[in-house]
Amino acid sequence: MQTILVLHNLVRWLILLFGFWAIINAISGLTGKRPYSANDNRSNLLFMIFCDIQLLLGLILYFNNGWFNQLTSNAKVVMKDAALRFYTVEHTLMMILAIILVHIGRSSVKRASTDSQKHKRMLVYFGIAMLLILAAIPWPFRAGIGRPWFMSF
Repeated sequence: MQTILVLHNLVRWLILLFGFWAIINAISGLTGKRPYSANDNRSNLLFMIFCDIQLLLGLILYFNNGWFNQLTSNAKVVMKDAALRFYTVEHTLMMILAIILVHIGRSSVKRASTDSQKHKRMLVYFGIAMLLILAAIPWPFRAGIGRPWFMSF
């Protein structure tokens, strides 16, 4: 499980990289009134792919590290403990919601008829998803739930 946790930590940085790349592309597309390009498509595709990989790794951790068992066996205790609640409920739900937004956003961008609509939809959906992701990451400075910037094997 330590290997999966390290991979989960590393993929976080790829998600942040590709998420910000997609958002920057959307902003530059809107402000520069430029056409939707293959680069725009690549950025949001990679963002979605790494979100999916992260979801798979996260679900493996969730069900094999006992988070799910703790929630189902003693929900009252879990909900009273901030750290347990974060990992069993808050982190999980916020990340799943963010990934759903990424998928809806990608689909919505593909269906948009104009370049301006595509850039706007990228910005809205991926922007909200990135805010959720940033809020749900257990950053080292978050008391009680923080994890290191980079984990080692």
